[in-house]
Amino acid sequence: MKVVGLTVGAVQENTYLVVNEDTKEAVLIDPGEEAERIQETIVELDLKIAAILITHCHFDHIGAVTPMAQSTGAEVWVPRIERPILEDIMAFVPWEGFGPYESYVAEHDVSGGERLELAGFAIDVMFTPGHSPGHVTYSFAEEKAIFSGDVLFAGSIGRADLPGADMMTLMSSINRLIETLPGDTVVYPGHMQPTTLDQERTTNPFLHDLR
Repeated sequence: MKVVGLTVGAVQENTYLVVNEDTKEAVLIDPGEEAERIQETIVELDLKIAAILITHCHFDHIGAVTPMAQSTGAEVWVPRIERPILEDIMAFVPWEGFGPYESYVAEHDVSGGERLELAGFAIDVMFTPGHSPGHVTYSFAEEKAIFSGDVLFAGSIGRADLPGADMMTLMSSINRLIETLPGDTVVYPGHMQPTTLDQERTTNPFLHDLR
């Protein structure tokens, strides 16, 4: 597995291409903005996009879903609870100056507990609400890697002051990740740099109570 990260948009969101180096197939995770730049990277690396996966439907993670689905022909997997947001994006953008974004009707939804077989990878879907009601984390267990959206960051955690967010639920989701996955699992977050579960368990000031 090779992970190619692109930081896009005014909110500096991380979009990821998870590449199977044997087949040149890839999974695209959270295409937030800058569709042309993402597509240029796909062409440059000569990749075929097998699927588009969404961790949650805040606008900075889904703004480029429609153009990327149209340009790649890949189908989209969305958290079931948050499907209505993807289908009417601009109604849920809380601040002026962002967008316009084109809505999309996803071909698939997930709610946690599924195992997806895409691009040669086995991907476990983990339900990790708290930052948003339907948030999921995608775990590539054989690769010891997770794509955590806005649940856990290097030295920080996701916001719990947004509509539908809840701090206790968020902390429970983070605890579930730490308790059920190996400590050396690499965390690819929706913002900022990658980290590991062990690093955050031992040093993240927001996780003091979990320790």
